[in-house]
Amino acid sequence: MEALLTRCERSFVSFPSTRAASGGASENPGGRKPTFRPEVQGLRALAVLMVVTYHVWLGRVSGGVDVFLLISAFLLTLSFVRKVEAGQSFNLLPHWLHLFKRLLPAAVVVLLGVLAGTWLILPQSRWPDILDQAWASLLYRQNWLLADTAVDYYAQDHSGASPLQHFWSLSIQGQVFILWPLIFAGAALVWRLLQGRRRLLFSGIFPGRDVSYRFVLLVAFAGIFIASLLFSIEQTATNQAYAYFDTRTRLWEFALGSLLALSVPYLRPGKALRIVLGWAGLAAMVSCGLVLTVDRSFPGYIALWPTLASAAIIVAGQSGSRFGVDRLLSWRPLVALGDNSYALYLWHWPVLVLALAGAGIASPSIGQGLGVVGLSIVLAVLTTRFVEKPLREWHWPKLRTRRTAVVVAACCAVLAGPVALWQTSITAEEAAAAAQPRELTPGAAALAPENAGKPTPAARIIPAPAAMKKEWADIDGLCTDANVPSDPLLSGCLQNTRPENVTKRIVVLGDSHAQQYMAALGPVAKRHGWEVVTLLKGNCRFGAESPERDQDCNAFNRASADYVMEHRPDAVFTVASLTHAEAPFETEVPGYLDGIRQFTDAGMDVVGVRDNPRFSINMPECVQKNGADAPECNAPLNESLAESSPLDSYRGGADRLHLMDLSDFICADGTCPAVVGNVYVYKDDNHLTKTYVQSMIPMFEQRLLAATGWT
Repeated sequence: MEALLTRCERSFVSFPSTRAASGGASENPGGRKPTFRPEVQGLRALAVLMVVTYHVWLGRVSGGVDVFLLISAFLLTLSFVRKVEAGQSFNLLPHWLHLFKRLLPAAVVVLLGVLAGTWLILPQSRWPDILDQAWASLLYRQNWLLADTAVDYYAQDHSGASPLQHFWSLSIQGQVFILWPLIFAGAALVWRLLQGRRRLLFSGIFPGRDVSYRFVLLVAFAGIFIASLLFSIEQTATNQAYAYFDTRTRLWEFALGSLLALSVPYLRPGKALRIVLGWAGLAAMVSCGLVLTVDRSFPGYIALWPTLASAAIIVAGQSGSRFGVDRLLSWRPLVALGDNSYALYLWHWPVLVLALAGAGIASPSIGQGLGVVGLSIVLAVLTTRFVEKPLREWHWPKLRTRRTAVVVAACCAVLAGPVALWQTSITAEEAAAAAQPRELTPGAAALAPENAGKPTPAARIIPAPAAMKKEWADIDGLCTDANVPSDPLLSGCLQNTRPENVTKRIVVLGDSHAQQYMAALGPVAKRHGWEVVTLLKGNCRFGAESPERDQDCNAFNRASADYVMEHRPDAVFTVASLTHAEAPFETEVPGYLDGIRQFTDAGMDVVGVRDNPRFSINMPECVQKNGADAPECNAPLNESLAESSPLDSYRGGADRLHLMDLSDFICADGTCPAVVGNVYVYKDDNHLTKTYVQSMIPMFEQRLLAATGWT
């Protein structure tokens, strides 16, 4: 992985303990440069093994990626410092082109392999996101894409993960590989200016001495380290899911590697201390992911654990003792694995994700995991030998900068072509599905009594898989004017466009299962002149305070109730039962009657609608894999909803409580299908699609008016 970098010529400046020749010396017969340090190559291998092992068997984050980031900057810094101290020019454009000529070929091969695996294994609804991530991976912005979607990269069930998520760290590296040379160049400019003005600025502080280039870099990277670490701590505490992928919260890890590279020539630990440093660093690095909750606390100050541990190993260097950790890290098989570490990192995650998705399991057994690791190593070795190495050693691009640019452009084009064509095909399919006559896709209307027994005409199922991410119910915008809550907990207040003549004011309380009915309530409200305000929080069903809810949900519900009592709407809309993927399949909402009674006692109507089923599988993906008629995509009614509706127990509990049951337009004939009337009922494992709820509008309106007596 980060092992590739430029491989920075795979060389270090000589450590004080081993005065090797400088970078200009000829290579030894084995192809290694005299300054090559095998223990660091072994450290790379160990880091990638940590990443792979933790991903495959433990379902956790190891901290190994953080080690790679530090090593990346360490080697990069050594390379550029040598250039300056040898009087060489930076030649930044050729440097960047040369760098990405090395990085891109293996990455493109893996991306093409992932696209092939996606087409063969993954359901169509996942294709658009993976194609977007392919672009993001190619352009080194995958981390920002994942940050914006707050992807749970560290979830234990990897079967539903994207096979390209792991490109986030490579994207951060690519960004730093562009930024760091600019810092080196800027520091060189400052250094030369200071040399010319030393007497004016530094003669009293450093009498008789010039300010060195290393000193200027130390100041620059120390500043980056402090600023980024403080920012990382703050962001990790307030928005960890985003901070995990944020380049800015990771810069301090690169800065630490650069500071280490600048300092290590002046660190002279004795043999005994080298032995202690090496083994202590190794123990800390390997244990990090087991001892710490890396996934939920990185990349704040906790990430100092693996980075300082690897720094200790690097400082220990070659101990000169058979008891030093360098003897283990210099072991030939480990060093050889280090040579393939970039490709192994690239391959292990998609192989794992695609294997789990293909097998339909959440995590691998020991044997299955060994198969994943073995296949990943084989693919890594083949990629390194037949793609990465030949292109790295290809002489033709080295003769002209424009030739290197041609190779980089060609690598991009090899991937960009198939991705663009595939996306065009998906867009065309989505348009064709949406353009079908409405009578071919009746949705819930197919379950109406007048249509009982009538076969649904053959047609494409809507919405098209590519459009599934757009299937959340629409709400017009943020609350305005008098509807704006005073409590910051309710800052997500939304409302529909206010009618000119408001005949009724309704507040919707609850979670995403209340939101999904806005696809019906919204249009009905506009037709009748009702104003609708929504106060929604994910996974927080409305009810009185209960130990069955977490503290945040209870606080949100209290604030929501206070809002209702303050604004006194005509009615409150809620979801009044709670479904589960496992038995019992449907229960009462904890504290429901106690929660809504304050509203009814104040003269407000409360509408309570029955919840829809939840499943242990993604229903549209089930259809895409097995077909709409497959038994696994048509769950038995008695394993989806309670035999006796929980709403029955509420009757008589509050005078103005009006109950609605629409389950006969979701389940029928003893089953709860994934597709009704050529419309996907669910967008995932528990949320109704906007398209399906819209097909329920006539039935929803009829039952709402009948239950409430509204006109």
